[in-house]
Amino acid sequence: MILVLFGQPHSGKSTIAHLLKADLNDRGLLFDHIDGDILRQMFNNKSYTKEGRLSNLKTASDIAHYLSFELDLVIVTLVYPYKEAREYLSKLNENVKWVYLHYHATDLRGRENFHVLDFDVPEDADLVINTSEEPELASVYKVINLIKNTNEK
Repeated sequence: MILVLFGQPHSGKSTIAHLLKADLNDRGLLFDHIDGDILRQMFNNKSYTKEGRLSNLKTASDIAHYLSFELDLVIVTLVYPYKEAREYLSKLNENVKWVYLHYHATDLRGRENFHVLDFDVPEDADLVINTSEEPELASVYKVINLIKNTNEK
């Protein structure tokens, strides 16, 4: 399975992923984590234009799809602001779960200058979490339940 935690910068993607990884280790699942900031460093993509973002998202999607053949779970933490990029990954791999994280506009977190102004707010996410209202551990438990319910099917 590919689990995508996506949303504007500083919405809690990496925080939830790191807390989730401790639980996954306890369960003995084989997993890996693709982080957008690290991916940009590795592939030297510093473009925050729509084209630069789409290129980075395609790279992340291709890597996640590849890793999904060897692992129980691939966690992806990227902004994924464009519906076309989300559709690309969903067409590439049929076992993708989308978790949209967002927070109140009045809840300033320090990376608003990196926000994507033309963000396509998803209407079909598997799980939506408002990280201004939901404590971190409660958010992690919701994601764990999504993974459990998917694996039970």
